[in-house]
Parts: sequence; C-alpha cells; structure tokens
Amino acid sequence: MRLSALLTVTLTFAAAAVVSLVAANFSVKLIEETSEIGVRDALDDQGMTWAEVQADGLQVTLAGIAPTEAVRFHAITTAGSVVDAARVIDEMEVEAQAAVAPPRFSAEMLRNESGISVSGLIPASTDREAIIASFNAMSDQGELSDLLQTADYPTPDNWQVAMDFAVDAMAMLPRSKISVAAGEVAITAIADSANAKQKMEATLRRDAPRDLRLSLDISAPRPVITPFTLRFEKDAEGARFDACSADSLRARAEILTAAANAGSTGTARCTVGMGVPSPNWSTAVVQAITALDRFEGGSVSFADADITLVAAEGTDQALFDRVVGELESALPEVFALNAQLPKVADPSAGPPEFTATLSPEGQVQLRGRMESAGARELADSYAKARFGSAKVYTATRVAEGLPADWSPRILTGLEALSALSNGALTVTPDTISLTGNTGNADASTEIATLLAGKLGEGSVYDIDVTYQKKLDPVLGIPTPDECEVEIRDVLKVSKITFEPSSATIDAATLGTMDDIAAILKRCGALPLEIQGHTDSQGRESMNLELSQSRAESVLNELRARRVLTGSFAARGYGESSPIADNQTEAGREANRRIEFRLIRPDTVAQPEETTLESVAQTGDTQDDIDANTGTTDE
Repeated sequence: MRLSALLTVTLTFAAAAVVSLVAANFSVKLIEETSEIGVRDALDDQGMTWAEVQADGLQVTLAGIAPTEAVRFHAITTAGSVVDAARVIDEMEVEAQAAVAPPRFSAEMLRNESGISVSGLIPASTDREAIIASFNAMSDQGELSDLLQTADYPTPDNWQVAMDFAVDAMAMLPRSKISVAAGEVAITAIADSANAKQKMEATLRRDAPRDLRLSLDISAPRPVITPFTLRFEKDAEGARFDACSADSLRARAEILTAAANAGSTGTARCTVGMGVPSPNWSTAVVQAITALDRFEGGSVSFADADITLVAAEGTDQALFDRVVGELESALPEVFALNAQLPKVADPSAGPPEFTATLSPEGQVQLRGRMESAGARELADSYAKARFGSAKVYTATRVAEGLPADWSPRILTGLEALSALSNGALTVTPDTISLTGNTGNADASTEIATLLAGKLGEGSVYDIDVTYQKKLDPVLGIPTPDECEVEIRDVLKVSKITFEPSSATIDAATLGTMDDIAAILKRCGALPLEIQGHTDSQGRESMNLELSQSRAESVLNELRARRVLTGSFAARGYGESSPIADNQTEAGREANRRIEFRLIRPDTVAQPEETTLESVAQTGDTQDDIDANTGTTDE
C-alpha cells in the first residue's frame, strides 16, 4: 500500500514536470517569434531591409552590412525600441567607405588702385611665401589682403603651371581679376585703350603654357573721336566705308544695315566711341547713305554735324536736286548739308597735281607742283621730319595758278600718309586721294578723322587703305612655335659654323647670325635655349666644354646685335645627342651644330645628359683634357 502511494506521488510530480517543460518551451518559442517578427517589422518600416534578424531565446541578433556607421547605430536603436536593448546582439558590419575626396583647389586674385586681394584654397605644397612676395612687389604702397588657405592634399595636375602664369599675368594687369584652378586661368581686366587691350590679349595668349585653358575678358574704354567722323563711298568697285563712327551698339547696327542695303559687302569696321554731336547721329547717317544709294556713285562724309555729299560725275542734275532737297528736309536739327555735283572734267586738260609715294622700305618720293620755292622747302622739311632725312627724295617744281590752300592740303596729306606702312598720296585742287597698306585696323578711321578735322567743311577726299595682319605690330608678332620654325629653316640653309677647335664663329656665317637676330627681334621675349652639340671625336669632357663655349659665343653675338636675351639660356650638350652616324665624316659634320629650342614646361630631359660634373666623376682630370687637345672636335 505504501509503495503504491509513493509511486503515485512520483508519477504525479513527473507528469507535472513534463507539462511545465512543454509549457516553457512553448513560451520561449513564442517569445522568439514575437521578438524576431517585431524587430524585423520595425527595421523594415525604417527602410533598413538589409538587416538580418535572428532570435535565440531572449537574445535578438542583428546581422548584415550597414551603409554607414550612423545607419548601423540607428538599427540598434530601432531594435532596442521593440525589445530590451540588453537583449540586442550587434553582429552588423559597416560598408567600406571611399577615401575622402580632396577639395577643389582654386584662388581668386583682385588688383586695383587700392591694392591686391587674394583668397582661396591652395595645396600645402604651393610656395605660398613666394606668391605673397610677388604680390607685395606689385602692390607698391597699396594694401595686400591675404585670405589664402592651404590643405594638405596631393597637388592636382597643372595647378602650379596655372598659378605661376596667373601671378605673372597680374604683374602686367593693374586693374584685373584672375581666377585660378588646376589647368585653368580666367582673366577679367580693364585696359587703357583699344590698342592696349589688343597688346594685352596678344601677350597673354603668346605667353600662356600649351596645356593651360585661358579665358580672357579684357575691356577698354570707348575712345573719344574728334571730330566724330564717318565716310561712305560708292563707285564701280562697290560700296564701302572709309571711316565709320557710332555712339552706341544699336547705332552701329543701324548704320551697318543701311550700308549693306546700299551694296556694302563683307565685314565693315565701325568704331563705337564718345563725342557724338547729336543723339540723332545714326538717323542722319542712315538717311545720308540711303540718299547716296540713289546715285550711281559718289561719297558722303560726316565731320561732327557737317555733312558733305558728293555725287558722281555725270549724275543727272534733276535727280541730284531732288535727292538733296529731300535729304535736307529730312535731316535732324543740328546737321548741315553741303551737296556737290562735280562738273565733267575735260580730258584734254591736265589738272595740277602733287604725289607722294611711301615704299615698304620707308623711302618717300615727292613729285608734282608747288606754288613757291618756300612751299617746296616746307614740304621737303616736313616730310623729312615725318619719315627721316635720309629717306626723302624731292622732285617737285614751282608752278603758278595753284589754289590758296595747296600747301596745307599737301602737309595734311603727308601727315595721313605717315600713318601707313606703304602707300601713295595724290593731291588735286578738288580732292585728296590716299591708298596703301597698314597694320593698324583703325587707320582708315583715324585718317578720315584727321582729314575732316584739318581740311574743314566741304572737303573731298578718297581713302583706300587695306589692313594687313602681318603689318600689325601686335598681331603680326609670330608665335614662339613659329619663331622656332623660322630659325630652324634659316639653319637648314646656312648652319652656324666655327673655326677649328675653337668657339669663334666663322666669319662666313655671320650673315646667318644677322638673319636669326632679325627673327628674334620680331619675336620678342622667348624662353629659348641655345644648344651646342659636337661629334664624338676627342674626350667627352672636352667636347662638353667646347659645346658650352660655342653656345655662349652665339648668345654673345645675339647681344651684340641688340637682341634682348634675358630669357635665353646657353647650354652645351657635347656629344650626348647625335643626329647622325659619328662613324662617317658627313655624320660628324651634321652632329657639330647649334640648335635653338623653346624651353617648355613639359620638355622631356635629354637622354643620358652629360654635364661637366658627371664627366668629373669618371676620373677625367684637367690634365687629361689638356693632354688631348690634338683630338678635339672640329
């Protein structure tokens, strides 16, 4: 009986334990599922679908790769809002982040009468002290505001090239703003005149390194035109402007449109300037050009508010009267019209005439009639003062019956002729005619302004001046590459030679030096290296020394010819850079040479360059060199 009762109690406790164990296991499973589902839903709601959630008992493990450390922390916080934060196990990783990108280096430089201001972010490797020292030298007594910051990151390609060019450019631009980035320079500046603007642009473009992107915005004040001049001519060759002035861009457009309607072709030049006599300038000009177009030919000239309209010979008198009457009625106030209809000339009569010719070499010949010996001497003296005493040849004669203003017209014509590179002047009682070539794009306008101002109202003149870029003192300057090619072409025809075993230039090739000097004078300042080369005969050290001496001799010869050589360098390369086989006489002759090479930022170093120091390291001594004078390069 006792055994049965004990067994019953034991079985009861065992059954209760089993039931408890099953119930506990069910509870744990329920908690795991509830925690896992709750955390996963919370993360999904926050857009963190990348996170993996796994519950193990009371612990909730988070795995996966978080985009950033901040997102990983946010995932932990989100899970901790669903279950006890102590139950959250973090096994997440963070996605590898790319290296921090370097900043964009740039600098802004501003210079005016108050001083210089420079700001921006530059690489730590940039020589900041040298830049500030350059600005201090420019600012004179002005203030220097230094707002430059530095960052220790790798220097971008072409940064230093751009910065060096910008500093050099600011030295020649007293009123400017320059923006610098790697390989880029943008310049905004103000020039004193149109010519100064042209020179600035040409110089900056010529000096800019090849790999640099250069942007220029240089403005110049409008010129003061006195008198305000315009001249439009129409003949058998077509219609054209000899001079054109406008007071605004709108006025210029209206005038050029009227000229095109009257038969003008090509691109006409019209200067926008100050000094207009009336705000109705363009209206009067358009009316006058339209009136002239009704004739077969002729010209219309403006000198301030005075208008001279000359019809072609043979124009119908009735048509002339009608056109002139309508124009006089339509012209705005202030403008005064002087209309002329020339009489048909008698072919049998020879009108008095004075001519002056200017050759491309600057030689001037004066021919024709003068009213007196004193007037002839005056014209001769004036021409010599303008063109040079040794360049004037006078062959004029004294004649009677010349107009009272004959000498003033001749002197004015000579002054106009001096503005040309070459040309011819013809003066008759009725007109002054000037033809020729010039390197000044505004020469035609300037000459017309001169003639209109000095000859007075009603004067008739004809200007046929051609602008040639090659004669332009600014645009005619060859590029450094063109200069290098020109010198190379000269040396192909006649190389520079020296006396045997000497650095003395052979007298027979001094003419070659003259030709090269003439080219370099036109080219201006160039970063140029004069290279001396030898053949392989003789000791290497001796050849190197000889090539250096020869290069320096060429440099001295250029200085003697008044060539500016401040940017030149003389360097000997000895026998290190042959261009032909040293085993033949012809090859050795080719290797003995002088070359002119531009110094470029990206110039590749000469292969196996030989220097006096490297020769010394081979063990050659001065005694060795002196002992071998019999085998030196020739």
